[in-house]
Amino acid sequence: MIETDRLILRPWQGTDAEALFRYASDPDIGSIAGWPPHTSVENSLEIIRTVFAAPETYAVVLKETNEPIGCCGIMFSNSLHTADMQPNEAEIGYWIGKPYWGQGLIPEAVKALLSRCFNELGLVSVWCGYYEGNGKSKRVCEKCGFKFHHTNHDVVSPLGDKRTEHFYLMTKGDYKMM
Repeated sequence: MIETDRLILRPWQGTDAEALFRYASDPDIGSIAGWPPHTSVENSLEIIRTVFAAPETYAVVLKETNEPIGCCGIMFSNSLHTADMQPNEAEIGYWIGKPYWGQGLIPEAVKALLSRCFNELGLVSVWCGYYEGNGKSKRVCEKCGFKFHHTNHDVVSPLGDKRTEHFYLMTKGDYKMM
């Protein structure tokens, strides 16, 4: 468990399925990130049991309500990821429910994950990527101190369509200078 001023980052639990469905069923959430909207509470429960059971995958829980309102995680080179990573690198991914957009909650969560990556996991670099048109994810990268690295065109998303994906990078040296 990781705690910030306003958030608790903790493993997903089966009892989170209704809250997950509430936010992940919104087509504006998953589609821009490349995954299909959740279709039922049962679908969300299955995602919790499979995808969200991966190591370093966290429910973003608002302290004020104790409700999961999004997800963030650290993905390594041996897992499903989109950045071309080396073994001592990782990629951070995230999303948050639409009612919580623009409140700085995901940058708060990402900064906590960066601390974990560099101070506890001993990584040398952390990637962050987003698909063209996802300006909110771009802002998270910038607010958290990532630097633009490169763009890949004609990337096939998990939805099967071709997209342009932008990648940002933070090295341990960059992190120490923040």
